[in-house]
Amino acid sequence: MSDVREVIIVGSGPAGLTAAIYTARANLRPLVIEGLAAGGQLMLTTEVENFPGFPDGILGPELMGQFREQAQRFGAEFLTVDADAVTLDAEPFGVRVGTDTHLGRSIIVSTGASAKLLGLEGERRLLGHGVSTCATCDGFFFREHNIAVAGGGDSALEEAIFLTRFANKVSIIHRRDELRGSKIMQERAFANPKIEFVWNTVIAEAVGDTKLQTLRLRNVVTNEESELAVSGLFVAIGHTPNTALFEGQLELEPNGYIKTEPGSTRTSREGVFAAGDVQDHIYRQAITAAGSGCTAAIEAERWLEARAHARV
Repeated sequence: MSDVREVIIVGSGPAGLTAAIYTARANLRPLVIEGLAAGGQLMLTTEVENFPGFPDGILGPELMGQFREQAQRFGAEFLTVDADAVTLDAEPFGVRVGTDTHLGRSIIVSTGASAKLLGLEGERRLLGHGVSTCATCDGFFFREHNIAVAGGGDSALEEAIFLTRFANKVSIIHRRDELRGSKIMQERAFANPKIEFVWNTVIAEAVGDTKLQTLRLRNVVTNEESELAVSGLFVAIGHTPNTALFEGQLELEPNGYIKTEPGSTRTSREGVFAAGDVQDHIYRQAITAAGSGCTAAIEAERWLEARAHARV
């Protein structure tokens, strides 16, 4: 059992590290349980060109390293371990790590969301080298290329339409013979001359040594195999919010994301705040995550201050 912290931050992507910077500067002694996969999804990204302040771009891991250094400069402490359990039914709140329980008067949840992958051979190895899970982040790098999108829902259609701004051709690869996306998104995709559909097909393998070169495809009806030469594959089959720790303790949206009050990071549990992709299933950008981390930190600080005044 540890001493009681003012703030414990669970997660260390842009949201968690921004919250750490703000709470540390407010002398709230934040403890950041950053996880073994510290840094969030940007650790899997190569060049980041859409984060303000870096006109020449910056590598994702380097950006996260700078976030972390800045938080440490103001006194944030880090544990590079995964949280095993949380106790949010009474104050102070508890976060268990192995046999140790860390206590906090407030909690900021910033555990993010994980992009669903296809499970292909070479898929993870080629992340950031032709394989991507974010068209908004990486589409610019595929100007005048032939690329593919895996999926058939609104996310896949939206990403494919966005990618036509850059690519010569976008092939939507879908395992069925009809799309799951909304009618209006289907109409827009069908009307776009740069988009072609590869129906009843799954991707069997992503081929390439240091960068993606070819997709090996299999028709699920005929079992025929073929190859599609592309330099980019955007996997758009959804995200899974990392909320397993909080099930039964915080109210979740029907899609599994943590429910927060409109215009706020406040959760269903007073004193617990959620920031970044763990509660944002719309934008999912580093800059919006950082902004919500700032909001969570300020709201936590004000909540703690109000509690302190109430005790006087």
